[in-house]
Parts: sequence; structure tokens; C-alpha cells
Amino acid sequence: MASLQDMFDVRGKSVIVTGGASGIGRAYTEVMADNGARVCIFDMDAGNLDAVAAEIAGRGGDVWGQLVDVSDRPAMAAAFDAVAERHGKIDVVFANAGIDAGPGFLSTTGERIEAGAIDVLDDHHWDRVIEVNLSSVYTTVKHSARHMKATGGGRIIVTSSIAAQINEAIVGTPYMPAKAGVDHFVRQMAMELGQSGILINCISPGPFMTNIAGGRLRIPADRLAFEQQSLIGRIGDPEDIKGLALYLASPCSSYVTGSQIVIDGGAMHRIK
Repeated sequence: MASLQDMFDVRGKSVIVTGGASGIGRAYTEVMADNGARVCIFDMDAGNLDAVAAEIAGRGGDVWGQLVDVSDRPAMAAAFDAVAERHGKIDVVFANAGIDAGPGFLSTTGERIEAGAIDVLDDHHWDRVIEVNLSSVYTTVKHSARHMKATGGGRIIVTSSIAAQINEAIVGTPYMPAKAGVDHFVRQMAMELGQSGILINCISPGPFMTNIAGGRLRIPADRLAFEQQSLIGRIGDPEDIKGLALYLASPCSSYVTGSQIVIDGGAMHRIK
């Protein structure tokens, strides 16, 4: 019988975390590095990237960073190749990078927001949200599969959202179809990649206190609206997601693929 330590063992694993310098991505970076994995952070924020890598390395973690825009496909291909060359392989990839879609067509108190209406929605804004929140997942999975097939398999963990499964008037409209596309893409990839030993799953958070919505959640009315969705009366903290991340990256989840695992404090039950 495997010990608990063996079941959750990620020591020596080669890990990539996109958007890994803040919020949920930073939590992924920390839990992997603190448990002995070798982690490369892909991020656009040079200051955060250097600071997070230095902080985790200072406590003994094997962490380094690459300044990468996940929507830049040639840069992503080169960044994956650099990790494989440095680590010898790629075992685990967290496709986490994403952006906020802004407010929706309703405020938290029910008033209409003209800027969020579909007939005035900025086309560039729509395209950018889809590009970062959906198309970059395709790019990340593509290069993960390219390297993992060559070494016999691996794990891909995609950050989705409960917004993939619900309608939400106070969140920008492009966010929901982007995340719904992510969920369906992950199920499709599970069908294709399973025979290659690659497991792929979604983590689907509810409201979390991160940079993606950090400014908005400092507004008392907005924070209260999201807190009231939770069955336990609070917004998620990135620390809350570390256990699930470790589970999906470790041998403990060796028979799990194509799943969307919700971590939302029960918010979906109240929203429904």
C-alpha cells in the first residue's frame, strides 16, 4: 500500500505554471516548489516574476521564470523548449494565465451598465479575452502534449471557472463563453491524449481574491455580492486551492481525466 507521502509525491517533477507570479498561479507555483518540484513560471509581469522566483528560491525551492505572453505562439513554443532543455522533460503543466473581462451588463445592485451591453461591447476587448482565456489554453496544451508524448505522459491542469457552467450578469460577457470553451476543450483533449499517458483536468474556482479581480473585490458592494454567493460566507483565498492542485499533479489522481473540479465554497448551489 502506498504511503500518503508517495501518493502526493511531486519531488523532482518538471513543472510549468502560466501566469504563475500572482494569485492562483502563484499558489500553484508555491505548492509545487515547496513539495520538491522544479518549477518554471511563465508570466508577463517582470517585477512579480523576479520577486516570486527569488522569494521561493530563498526558502529552498527550485524556481525560475520566463517572461512570456501566452498569446504569443512562437514565444510559447520557445519557452516550452527551454524548460525541456533545462529540466530534461516536462511532467506537469498548469495552464492558468487569464484576464478579467470587466463588469457585466448589471451592477451588483441590479442597475444596468451601458458599457457592458452586447451592442456596445468593444470588439478588441472581446477578442483579447478569448485570445488569453481560451486560445492560449490551446497553445499551452499543444506544446505540453508535444513534449509529454515524447517522454511517456504527464499532467495538464487548466484553470477554468464556475463561469463555464453558469450565466453571470455582473461579470463581463466574454468571460463565460471563453471558460465554457476551456471546459469543452479539456474534455476533448482527455479523449485524445489519454492513450498517450497524458491526464488533463480543469480546476474551476468560484470567486477568489486574486489580481484578476482584486481591485473590484476591494469595493465593499462588489465584495459583498460575491461573499453572499458562497455557502460558507467568504471569498476564496489562493491558499485554499493548493491541496487540489497537488492532488491533480500527483500520483493520487492517476485515474482522473477530463474532469471539471469545482472549488467555490458552494457558490454554484446558491447561484442556481
